[in-house]
Amino acid sequence: MTELQPLTILLVEDDPADQKLIKISLKSQRIANDLCIVSSGEEGLDFLCHRGDYSDGAPLPDLILLDLNMPGMGGKEFLRRIKQDENLKQIPVIILTTSSSERDIMESYKLQASGYVNKPVTLDEFKEVMTKIKEYWFVICKRPSKE
Repeated sequence: MTELQPLTILLVEDDPADQKLIKISLKSQRIANDLCIVSSGEEGLDFLCHRGDYSDGAPLPDLILLDLNMPGMGGKEFLRRIKQDENLKQIPVIILTTSSSERDIMESYKLQASGYVNKPVTLDEFKEVMTKIKEYWFVICKRPSKE
């Protein structure tokens, strides 16, 4: 069996309560995750492009969890920008949002989202969703090495 490597997950989420639920849910997975949290699309781009507060460098994430509905740069614009960047477009992005709008779902996939998940409400539901995301993206799916 393949040994699980520490994973870097970038959470782009403006709601502190959702940030906390996701952090707790991932921690309960008992694998070595490095969770980096940013509160806006603009800050997410700074993180990925090593600008501003992240000019000293930040790890390239293995996965991005992205909220759609944020003030300023929304999730769709953030997704559009990273999928146009040769250095970032290979990073899988899972939309994690309260929106169940068919239009949002279609637009997200057209912008090359890797998945679309409705945000759970309770901590137990968050844990279940995070378990499934971890199992699929970090156990079942093959990912290119970081080298």
